[in-house]
Amino acid sequence: MASLVRTTLLPLRTRTVLRMTGSRLYASSSAPTTKLFIDGRTVESQATEWIDVHNPATNEVVTRVPKSTQAEMQAAVDAAKAAFSSWSETTILTRQQVMFKFQQLIKENMSELAKNITTEQGKTLVDAEGDVLRGLQVVEHCCSITSLQLGETMAGIAKDMDTSTFRLPLGVTAGITPFNFPAMIPLWMFPMAAVCGNTCIMKPSERDPGATMMLVEMATEAGLPDGVVNVIHGQHDAVNFICDNPDIKAISFVGSDQAGQYIYERGSKNGKRVQSNMGAKNHGVIMPDANKENTLNQLCGAAFGAAGQRCMALSTAVFVGEAREWIPELIERAKQLKVNAGDQPGADLGPLISPEAKQRVCDLVQSGVDQGAELLLDGRDIKVPGYENGNFVGPTVLHKVDPNMKCYEEEIFGPVLVSMEVDTLDDALEVINSNPYGNGTAIFTTNGATARKFTQAVDVGQVGVNVPIPVPLPMFSFTGSRGSFRGDTNFYGKAGIQFYTQIKTVTSLWKESDVSHTRAAVAMPVQK
Repeated sequence: MASLVRTTLLPLRTRTVLRMTGSRLYASSSAPTTKLFIDGRTVESQATEWIDVHNPATNEVVTRVPKSTQAEMQAAVDAAKAAFSSWSETTILTRQQVMFKFQQLIKENMSELAKNITTEQGKTLVDAEGDVLRGLQVVEHCCSITSLQLGETMAGIAKDMDTSTFRLPLGVTAGITPFNFPAMIPLWMFPMAAVCGNTCIMKPSERDPGATMMLVEMATEAGLPDGVVNVIHGQHDAVNFICDNPDIKAISFVGSDQAGQYIYERGSKNGKRVQSNMGAKNHGVIMPDANKENTLNQLCGAAFGAAGQRCMALSTAVFVGEAREWIPELIERAKQLKVNAGDQPGADLGPLISPEAKQRVCDLVQSGVDQGAELLLDGRDIKVPGYENGNFVGPTVLHKVDPNMKCYEEEIFGPVLVSMEVDTLDDALEVINSNPYGNGTAIFTTNGATARKFTQAVDVGQVGVNVPIPVPLPMFSFTGSRGSFRGDTNFYGKAGIQFYTQIKTVTSLWKESDVSHTRAAVAMPVQK
């Protein structure tokens, strides 16, 4: 493993001399290129168009990503299709052993993965390690495939007749991942697909593909045969290729509303299975009886952590009754959070992914002000010494937000908490259930009856009780609902196994009268 660790900070790229200046990583020659991964090998793209990947803390170019050619993308599908015939016939114990080795390699290289994520995506090193860990947990769950992929049997369904069902792989699958979780989301996809006997084409975000490249290299070292997992790069053309290619049977997507709806409609129209996790507007309901200290700390972490770039960020606070009196204390806690480059000690939140993302966040904040919201904390003009070119926005709080305001209607995807006041729990439920999204929500209370009413009445797929970001562990499934999800089968857990397999039912008739020998012949044979 030593060789893997030495070369994966900028994975599978042109090997240039790297130096550290203070905390900044840069190439002494031109920026390296990110490779394709096809049929078990890294491939230098022949693309004519390239995308620069910037370190969000400095906006320096750290790598260049190709827009894969049609021929390169087809080569990846051809490799996956060829590998499926043998991989799908591999024993389930063999596939399980690959996952055992894969999860160990991820553990051994967690710090290197985190460094790459911080360089390309910007989140703090601690948060980046959490990104890897939550994906690792899915891989660990894949090690239970010997029980997860069990079929069903009923003997004696009729006279001399039995029926059994088997869960079998689909074929070539594809995963399209977002920028905000460069390790976790790919690990929701290709390990689940592969352990079920499928092969996979991954298209990581063009903004931070490095973690995916590192992970597929580790998976190959763990024993995945050539062609089982392949990586292409690009933007719209790559997405259209995945949606239209007849050999790809299923698509997993996590990302924005517009892209998710497009992929779901285009992929489904072409007869593919599609699971599409999209936008969110997650509400935290603060009851007056909640544990104040714990609640305010949880709110700050869930709203501003990862610079708010989480689909499960708790971006809306609903203060019920007297809980509104806690708002000044929330502001003081938010002011204490440290904004800095993700690799700097003590950083609580890093930069946004791009200058365009920063501008969008600032514009949405201003729209709230223009429409009458109170700007209790403004982080738009924050300056980080030594990183003046970074895409930083500090914790920001808009209060007395109305559901008709643009800053409420749209997912801000930045370190911005919009808050509102209501009189009762029923009022809070009305606000949440009137919102089109259904990804996650949380209630903070010490009253069990209040918690039970909330969990039963709220129309949201994932609910936390004193848990601000209720992302289920992988023995369950990620169950966003309503406007946050398109498809019939959710990510990972039992639902993930169902998504990546198809059922075959076998009904057998073996008549008892056809039994050739009912007892052994023990008498001395004689010749007649």
